Amino acid sequence: MDALAHFTIPVSGLQNGPHEYDFAIDGAFFQCFPESPIKDGKVAVHFIFDKRTDMYTMTFEIQGTVHTTCDRCLEEFELPIEDEELLLVKFDEKEWEEADIIYILKGTERLNVAKYIYEFIVLAVPIVKTHDDADEECDPEMMKFLQNHQAADAPEIDSSASIWDQLKGLQNDN
Repeated sequence: MDALAHFTIPVSGLQNGPHEYDFAIDGAFFQCFPESPIKDGKVAVHFIFDKRTDMYTMTFEIQGTVHTTCDRCLEEFELPIEDEELLLVKFDEKEWEEADIIYILKGTERLNVAKYIYEFIVLAVPIVKTHDDADEECDPEMMKFLQNHQAADAPEIDSSASIWDQLKGLQNDN
């Protein structure tokens, strides 16, 4: 049995109008995507599928936490995420996708939304992840270590010289 089968929406059997689904995402979900930067988390997805005769709209409301590493102190923590995304589904003679529109064949009986849920969760994670995003403090020992090394590695700057004089000095060194 496909681990992502319960993310399949039986579109041909649904009447026109909105239909709501709730999905609980955990580590097993992320294991289905081997290249995933997220390995574990607990995310609730409220999915609204609005079936119309000429197209479908899909709304994904995402809220939860993902297990990640702080980019500042390298400590693992639970990062809260929250997002809401909208996808349109239109009909065409072949299946293809563009930015916020998916084109499927008219008469498609089922539509699996796992891929879109995965993509929206990954996109909800900020590029730089720190404890600040979770209203937490970084590891105090690591922060002390970073502050000590940052002060030792900082070049001495002559504050009386202008920035242009300092840049000219770099040019003369080469």
